[in-house]
Amino acid sequence: KRCLPDAAPGSPDWNVRADTVGAAMRLIGDGLVDREGVTGLAYRLGYSHRHLARLLTAEIGAPPLALARAKRADTARILLTHTGLPASEIAFAAGFSSIRQFNDTIREVYAMSPTELRATRRSAETPRGTITLRLPVRTPFNGTALLAFFAGRAVTGVETIDGQSYARTLRLPTGSGTVVLTMPDDDSGVSAGGAAGGAAGYEAGSGTSGGAAGSSAGSTHGRTFVTAVLTLDHISDLAPAVARCRRLIDADADPVGIAAVLGADPALAAAVAEAPGLRLPGAVDGNEILFRALVGQQVSVAAARTALGKLTVSADERIDSPIPGLTHLFPSAGAIAALGPDGIAGPRRRAAAIVAAAADIADGTLTVDAGRRTDDLTAELVARAGIGPWTAGYVAMRVLGDPDVLLTGDLAMRNGAAALMLPSEPRALTAHAERWRPFRSYAGMYLWRSCPPPVRSKSKSSPTKTTSNRKTKGNQ
Repeated sequence: KRCLPDAAPGSPDWNVRADTVGAAMRLIGDGLVDREGVTGLAYRLGYSHRHLARLLTAEIGAPPLALARAKRADTARILLTHTGLPASEIAFAAGFSSIRQFNDTIREVYAMSPTELRATRRSAETPRGTITLRLPVRTPFNGTALLAFFAGRAVTGVETIDGQSYARTLRLPTGSGTVVLTMPDDDSGVSAGGAAGGAAGYEAGSGTSGGAAGSSAGSTHGRTFVTAVLTLDHISDLAPAVARCRRLIDADADPVGIAAVLGADPALAAAVAEAPGLRLPGAVDGNEILFRALVGQQVSVAAARTALGKLTVSADERIDSPIPGLTHLFPSAGAIAALGPDGIAGPRRRAAAIVAAAADIADGTLTVDAGRRTDDLTAELVARAGIGPWTAGYVAMRVLGDPDVLLTGDLAMRNGAAALMLPSEPRALTAHAERWRPFRSYAGMYLWRSCPPPVRSKSKSSPTKTTSNRKTKGNQ
């Protein structure tokens, strides 16, 4: 009650774990145990449930069921203190299998009954299905750079940017939804210090509802946070929605530790000091990132954005959204597969690769989500026609949050390296980057940022693309 571990960012340890334990923690946070049980979690990871329990107990100190139970308790606390939903409905929405289990767990964890916990509610009630949360982050936090990254790639109908806010539609386990993420002001988000690690990584907000104009973000009592306004078809999707939004903004990163490693290289020191707290843009849907990467191969970011907008219109998966400008979900694998190669603009081979991947995702042959391990996923992707090391690495970096992927095949990244007087040839750059481990993904963000701006021809008849945009694999 005093230290409020749920009001602090999650452990940064999972930011450097691309192994089974890291995958298990991401899946538990996404609510897989609530949906499929411990047996389903073990199946996803390729272990018996007993061996998985031994593995997590040895490394974390608790088995999968206890970790999932802690997540359920915190989700229930949020709903009790922030909504007017009946306690019985909250119990099942949070993932408990019975009212008795819900009551016993709340009393054990919070030393209060659900009724007593609800009495502590201090926020105004919001429309049903809408909830405002604060997502704590460690400082420094460069929300401006995240917004710029999302803005450059925003797909019409799926994403919008308004001032300090990024809004998008969400495809969730039992329904759909929307989120508006409002970044802290520069003076509160990029500052010295940081918060200690915690368990849940979100807390109830001020009770504001609606769009970006009604949200607030910044620092409270020394903590920096991003405000999330979630509108969900099913409140049971709250925990996975929050977990995915946290991965999207890389909320659990340790920026001080990252800066210490990267800043120790004189060639990167100035870039790190100039833009403290850069985050690794994550994903709310693994399949989406794979399709973005495939569409973005060998074209500019702007061209990929246009193509993805056309793909969204063709798939036509509409959503009833309270946010102006959000009209569609990003196309599902099934919808893309149904379009066929003829329904996807661009080179025939690329369209065939996209449809083949979509068909395999739709029938369960291919899984691209936060529960994969980097080595397994990248090997599976590069074995497919039309998917190379750049695409596989980019997917691992964004979907799994792998902090140690260096995309030396990206021309823009190599141009950024040259601008910083670093080797630009892939093999030499890879050798130099050994000193950046285990944060080569973050180093890559600084290299992208350092890439020279476009240089266009003065000739009106034959404008020249920027060197950094030509054959960059899209940087999607």
